[in-house]
Amino acid sequence: MIKTLVIQNFKCFKEKFILDLKNGINILVGNNEAGKSTILEAIHLALTGIFRGKSIRNNLTQYMFNNDIVAEYIKNIKNGTDATLPEILIELYFDDKFPELEGDRYSEKSSITRAQGVSVHIRFDENYRDEYNALVESKELYSLPIEYYEVLWRSFARKPITSRSLRVKSALIDVGFSKFSNGSDMYISRIVQDSLEIIEKNNVSQSFRKAQELFMQEESIREINKKITDISDLSDKKIELSVDLGTRSSWEGSLITRLDSVPFDYVGKGEQAIIKTELALKNKKAEKSSVILIEEPESHISHTRLNQLISNIKENYGDKQIIVSTHSSFVSNKLGLDNIILVSDRQVTRFNEISIDSKIFFEKIAGYDTLRFILCKKAILVEGDSDELVVQKAYMDLNNNRLPIQDGIEVISVGTSFLRFLEIADNLKIPTVVITDNDGDIKALERKYSNYVKEKAKEYIYISYEEEEFDGNLKIGKNKYNYNTLEPSIIRYNSLKTLNTVLGTSFFNEDELRIHMKRNKTDCALKIFQTQQKIEFPQYILEALEKLKKL
Repeated sequence: MIKTLVIQNFKCFKEKFILDLKNGINILVGNNEAGKSTILEAIHLALTGIFRGKSIRNNLTQYMFNNDIVAEYIKNIKNGTDATLPEILIELYFDDKFPELEGDRYSEKSSITRAQGVSVHIRFDENYRDEYNALVESKELYSLPIEYYEVLWRSFARKPITSRSLRVKSALIDVGFSKFSNGSDMYISRIVQDSLEIIEKNNVSQSFRKAQELFMQEESIREINKKITDISDLSDKKIELSVDLGTRSSWEGSLITRLDSVPFDYVGKGEQAIIKTELALKNKKAEKSSVILIEEPESHISHTRLNQLISNIKENYGDKQIIVSTHSSFVSNKLGLDNIILVSDRQVTRFNEISIDSKIFFEKIAGYDTLRFILCKKAILVEGDSDELVVQKAYMDLNNNRLPIQDGIEVISVGTSFLRFLEIADNLKIPTVVITDNDGDIKALERKYSNYVKEKAKEYIYISYEEEEFDGNLKIGKNKYNYNTLEPSIIRYNSLKTLNTVLGTSFFNEDELRIHMKRNKTDCALKIFQTQQKIEFPQYILEALEKLKKL
């Protein structure tokens, strides 16, 4: 399959971008405009010669080129400094299964003198040199003269290739984009063709031609053709409506696919994506040489159906190579966090050192906001919703009423799974603060976070907790009250009068308030978050927020 992708000057990728891929599942994650879609488009283009549903040779546009490169070129033309036209290069390097593609015509030269692969090179056609030079001299050039470009689609063996001659097949499944022609989804048509034997294709073709010929024999068509012929007085030749029997009107582009008698393009986009993916996965003829590209599978699909789709991908991809782009933590968790490729600022960060236990944990309990964490600038990890609200309020008080998210900081409730998220933070060097209760046992807490405190402390991870243990006589029922959580800590820093005002209560002593806040954690935290009353926050929370600025 594909070992390495090289992109140069294509869309958001300026100059040269190199991405190594592995067999099986690859998950592309990143913020908007990071280049995830461009990577999928580049791979599909190099394997099919198709860009956004059309042949690249008939679909060249300036907007395929990197904007900065084009702007620099036009500026140089106007200044008379450099008239070199920018070029696009896309290369795919394969494993050693395609000897017919082996050669030395590739850009990434190293100690290896030969490689197997294909390239798409969009460059200036020297046949237009004189005309182009005249245009440059006039200095009337305001856009890229795309009409002077040629497309070279070749193997590394320097031989031109076609989608038919290339054994590696590609399927691009984009839930949010469908390309139809005469009501027929061309991707579905191609998958169906790949599934048919030669004799079956011939049978369909013959039946289709028979239907075309019967069209001409219809009495109503004969009458119409007679009427059309009689209209013309200037020619003695017959004028007829007919059906194109040439190759352009082959059955592949004319027949439509239906689902429960409904044309495929009228079916919901989510259902289209599920069917396309399943057909691609189960296309046994291309089992050894298929690359399946899936753009944001979470779009237009219910949670239940998405779970079915992801399970189908995991269980049936076989020897196929799957490359998925996603914004969904559920998708990335289910497909395996160790398969993640983080794309940011045109750079790639690998995420493949997560432990087996954590990988299984996030796959089985896939609801955690892992991507929200992975993609943030900085993070604050807390245990629950009430902690999240209080920490956000404390941050707002320190930062002119700005929410943490406005500064690129995510406050994420992780339950008791702090160590799972810290493993991600450690792997990706994400600046992270943990704000947690000491629960009256500081030694146990320090043992839990032994890889992140004291002599093993990391420069990008900070564990913040109350450094003193508190006790008292209060019991709730038969259970002893825990004085070492967030709520009693807030009570220690604020007067009974202040908290009664904030919470809308009228308790006469702190024990009544402690019981109320324990039983109504989220409600009390929400009132604290919404209050205009000045409130003091525990010192360990404030220290964590100050520390975060320095990480």
